[in-house]
Amino acid sequence: MQARPTTARLAYCAVLALGAAAMLALSFPGHLTYDSVTQLAEGRANAQQSWGPAIYAWVLGLSDRIGGGTGAYLIASAALLLAALGSLPWLRSRTTWAGALVAAVAAASPALVLYQGIVWKDVLFANCTVAGFVALAHAARARGVLRWPLLALAALALALACLVRQNGLIVVAVAALTVGLLVRKRGLAQAALAAVGSFAAVFLLAQAIDAAIQPPNADPAKRTDTGLRILLHYDILGAVARDPSLPLSHIDAANPAADDLIRAKARLAYSPERVDQLEQHPDVRRSFWRTPAPAIRAEWLEIATGHPGTYLAHRLDVFRWVFLTPELERCLPVAVGVEGVPAQLEALGLAAGQDANDRRLAAWALKFAGTPAYSHLAWALVAGVLMAVFLLRGAPADVVMAGMLAAGLAVASSYFGISIACDYRYLYVLDLTAIAGLLYFALDPRLRRSS
Repeated sequence: MQARPTTARLAYCAVLALGAAAMLALSFPGHLTYDSVTQLAEGRANAQQSWGPAIYAWVLGLSDRIGGGTGAYLIASAALLLAALGSLPWLRSRTTWAGALVAAVAAASPALVLYQGIVWKDVLFANCTVAGFVALAHAARARGVLRWPLLALAALALALACLVRQNGLIVVAVAALTVGLLVRKRGLAQAALAAVGSFAAVFLLAQAIDAAIQPPNADPAKRTDTGLRILLHYDILGAVARDPSLPLSHIDAANPAADDLIRAKARLAYSPERVDQLEQHPDVRRSFWRTPAPAIRAEWLEIATGHPGTYLAHRLDVFRWVFLTPELERCLPVAVGVEGVPAQLEALGLAAGQDANDRRLAAWALKFAGTPAYSHLAWALVAGVLMAVFLLRGAPADVVMAGMLAAGLAVASSYFGISIACDYRYLYVLDLTAIAGLLYFALDPRLRRSS
């Protein structure tokens, strides 16, 4: 399977480029869902309208100013991933044809041909995570002054990942631990200093970027509080649905009517599949929001610590839905065309609907349903095996790529505590990091170390 490194590398890069071109041809200027449309509207108006991340609205607003819509964003997002994946052959001294073959399969999979064309923050988050770790891998191999611009690129990509998703700080933490692991031979103190310093640098960069792009009416605390309250409402409802006799002393003291209503309707208003079931019971939803926040927080803490069995059973069921997607079709595995709030669509000059290309793309993606391509569990197993292989090989780039896989697994694991819906996109970062790791291994599958 081995070829001249230059030939195999060019073939690999050509396959990825053709895949990216096909994705853009099928999806340009991007598929938009309700979330996408709302954040595009925020970006165009430079105003906070939802509790989504400010950075994503800003990015879409910048794309809108450049080209009137999301087309520029889609090209830039695809280019970011293409540059990261396309640079993988230069992390190893040898390249085989297996890289091009695996790249061809990956390019045709829903993870690349469909998801890269959807305007979702989850996709940009995954792209930034892969790009950040790949840049860090190149920096680990580089010598002299070249290392510093590569470290700067890695820091910027990881800072964006930190801002795009609320749990993106996990990626920064894993990257910092990876840096510490790279310099472990210098001693524990040096490794700890490198890890802490790396984390602090990226975190401060993220905070500076966030402060610079906030719209005039922004209330970052409100964004965080809204998302947290929705999660707490969902957890309390799920616990009561499992155990109707569960005491709600804090809610009862603050809002007795809410206590009675939640207890009476919990099983009807709750679903481990997604929090949206609560929207079908507006009286229960209003009761939660009319209860003071301190009482909600105290009730959640009481359930989590005083009734851990009930709380963990609820969380395990919710995680089962997002990680195993037992009924994939209910977890939004495909999104094509444009959908959104009619008033927002009209203001943006967008029309809802799907064209023939969209329907063909959706049909192609759904052919992979029931296969490992649409299985977070399968990609988690791939990531785990590859992580062990890379750590065994032990080259600096291998250590960083193992860190990338660990970051994908860590983010996926965090949904045990924060998931409120089973949407397939939430764990897309796990799939994409595993695909990047698989490509890296296929390019040079030797098990011995090679720098």
